[in-house]
Amino acid sequence: MARYAYVNGRYVDHREASVHIEDRGYQLADGVYEVVGVRAGKLVDETPHIDRLDRSLRELRIGWPVSRNTLGFIIRELMRRNRLRDGLVYMQVTRGVARRDHAFPTAPVKPSLVLTTKTTKHIVADPGPGVAVKSQPDIRWGRCDIKTVALLPNVLAKQAARESGAYEAWLVDAKGCVTEGASTNAWIVTGEGELVTRQTDNGILAGITRHTLKSICNSLQLKLVERPFTLAEAKEAKEAFITSATSFVTPVVKIDGDPVGDGKVGATARRLREEYVRFSDEGEAVT
Repeated sequence: MARYAYVNGRYVDHREASVHIEDRGYQLADGVYEVVGVRAGKLVDETPHIDRLDRSLRELRIGWPVSRNTLGFIIRELMRRNRLRDGLVYMQVTRGVARRDHAFPTAPVKPSLVLTTKTTKHIVADPGPGVAVKSQPDIRWGRCDIKTVALLPNVLAKQAARESGAYEAWLVDAKGCVTEGASTNAWIVTGEGELVTRQTDNGILAGITRHTLKSICNSLQLKLVERPFTLAEAKEAKEAFITSATSFVTPVVKIDGDPVGDGKVGATARRLREEYVRFSDEGEAVT
C-alpha cells in the first residue's frame, strides 16, 4: 500500500515528499511541530495538541497556513489514505520559503505545512518490565516551552542514552534538578506517596499527556506536587516514570544504572498507565 504525506496543499507519495531548499525550517529551524497519537483509529487529546500548536505559532509569530478546521480535515484525510489505526500524526509548520536571512522575511511569505503519519504497535495497559534512563546535562535554549523543530540538544541527549543502553535521557540543569526527558516529561513518586513533576515554565514543554495525567491523578485522589526535584532525589524515589504522546505512561526502573525503588514496576505507575490507556480508548473516532 502506498504511504502518503501532505505537503502544502497536496497529498503526495511519502517517498517523493519534499520542501524547497530555502524553507526556513530546513535552513534555520524556524518552525514548530506537533504530534497527536492515534489509538484504534481514534485521535488522542486532539484539541489540546492543536491548542499547543497554536500557542507555539503565536510565540514565534508564524501565521496559520490553513484554518484550524481545515487542518482537522487534512489530519483525517491523511489517516484515511494511510489506513492509520495505531500510531502518530506528525505536523510541522515553518515560516515558509524565503531568501536566507536570520531576520524575518520583509515580504509576505506563506507558512509551509507538512503532515506525515507513522504506524506503531497497539499500546497495552501492561507496562512490561519498565525502562532505564540516563542523566545528561540540559544544554537547551531558554524557551523549551515552545515546541520548535530545533531539537539538536535533545537528539544528542537521546543518542547518549541509547549508546549507554537506556531508553531515554533525563536532562539535568545547573542546579542538579531534572527538567524533563529528551522527548518526555519526568515524574517520581516519593517514599510518602507524593507524585512529583516539575512545574510548567520556560524550562520544559507543557506535555499534553502530562496535563491529562494530572486530571487522572485528581480523579484518583492522588497527591500531586509540581516542583523541581533533583537527580539525587529521583534516585532515592519509590517510583519513577515518563509520559508523552508516544510513551503514554512508562515506568522507569533504572536511573544511570541504579535501580529505582526495588527495581521493578511500581503500583502507582502501573495504575496510572492503566487509567491513561482507558482514557485514550475513549478518544475521538475518525471516519
